Amino acid sequence: MPDVVRVVDYFYVVAGDRPGEGARALAHLRDAGVNLFAFHGFPAGRRSQLDFVPADPAAFRKAARAAGWKVVGPKKAFLIEGEDRVGALVDAFEALARAKVNVTASSAVVAGAGRYGSILWVKPRDVRKAAAALGAR
Repeated sequence: MPDVVRVVDYFYVVAGDRPGEGARALAHLRDAGVNLFAFHGFPAGRRSQLDFVPADPAAFRKAARAAGWKVVGPKKAFLIEGEDRVGALVDAFEALARAKVNVTASSAVVAGAGRYGSILWVKPRDVRKAAAALGAR
């Protein structure tokens, strides 16, 4: 199993699919002092969806309100952190498969210093079952 699995709140904002939209959003959060555990942006039709996993959801909401963003959430995701190794996420994905939980999206990166991080999403109805299967705290 991964070293640490946490259930986290995430929020998303639909933005224009133009150069600089992500930079503007991230700069606003930086200037407001909002630390992010994760950020994920991707195309959504003719727009873009920006997913934010803030360390402090209340601070994120305050900053989003100040920016005039239409925020969706909080919703739940899983943040996984551990020591980097071959097949680091296999145990987590196998545990979810055994629990018959479908992963709707996942991203993972090497964090340096022998560490990795991942975020994964499941359907809202499967969050509790996934948390149990992953041993999330």
